[in-house]
Amino acid sequence: MKAFILAAGYGERLRPVTDAIPKPLVPVMNVPAICYSLMLCAEAGIREVVVNLHYRPDDIRKYIEENNFFGMKVAFSFEETILGTGGGVKKCADFLAHGDFLLLNGDIITDVRVSELVARHRELGAEGTVMLADGSASGVQGDAGTQGSRVVDFRNFLGTGNRGPLVNTGLAVLSPCVLDSCAAEFSSIVYTGYVALIRRGTLHYHEHRGLWRDIGSVASYVAANMAVLKEEQGFRRRMGDALGVEPHAVAGDAVIGQGAGVHDSVVGGGSVIGRGAVVERSVILPGARVPDGFTVRDSLVIGETVIPGR
Repeated sequence: MKAFILAAGYGERLRPVTDAIPKPLVPVMNVPAICYSLMLCAEAGIREVVVNLHYRPDDIRKYIEENNFFGMKVAFSFEETILGTGGGVKKCADFLAHGDFLLLNGDIITDVRVSELVARHRELGAEGTVMLADGSASGVQGDAGTQGSRVVDFRNFLGTGNRGPLVNTGLAVLSPCVLDSCAAEFSSIVYTGYVALIRRGTLHYHEHRGLWRDIGSVASYVAANMAVLKEEQGFRRRMGDALGVEPHAVAGDAVIGQGAGVHDSVVGGGSVIGRGAVVERSVILPGARVPDGFTVRDSLVIGETVIPGR
């Protein structure tokens, strides 16, 4: 099986973080977000991966190359004009046309085992199997309509009125037949490829009841870091085994001043926590500074700017 990782987007809702860092490289527990997607591929035995690029492509390419492609065969699909999830996949149709493939966003954090999703896909004889999760825990409104094991609508696009609490997580196993319905221009695979499978009754789902977070906004980004912080040891082992890198709460070169208190937080490389400062349930990005005696709670710090994370 091959995999396609979507990594071309601008990450507009995560600004100002993505003004300086492309979204796939935004650190979650001091590891670039795309590593969580690459981990899922590697531990499932997927060795061939294509990553689509548009915004700050050289940064993403350089990071993966400098890490020796994490032992996988990683190719890049550069989009001169951004093509969306549908057009991006269609552009790589030749690469994906020879068997079922894994499609995943480069900015999702989940503890799912891809083998579970693949097993579900094959058990159902599906042409597509999407991973859905209950979005209420993450404050995300459900967008999927389901019936039995099948998906029958997304965001009421087909007018079924069927819309429950489950949300599309950005992870799916797909038959190459879905490529026939994808448009080459800017488009969403949901409203082209997935809808075509829905109409044929061949789009099914696997409900994941474990950890799933996206990093689409500052609030969800901080929440994702806090969620992984709680699961640190599990992710540390999994990512260490799969990629040779490990999530960690406090970077080794961070400076924490005398009398400062850091609690349930993630502190990035080269950052400085001033003397007597208090940091709670927050993310301090690489190079950021918290002044002496300052208190940061439930927030993101970038540079010297504090952004509420709720």
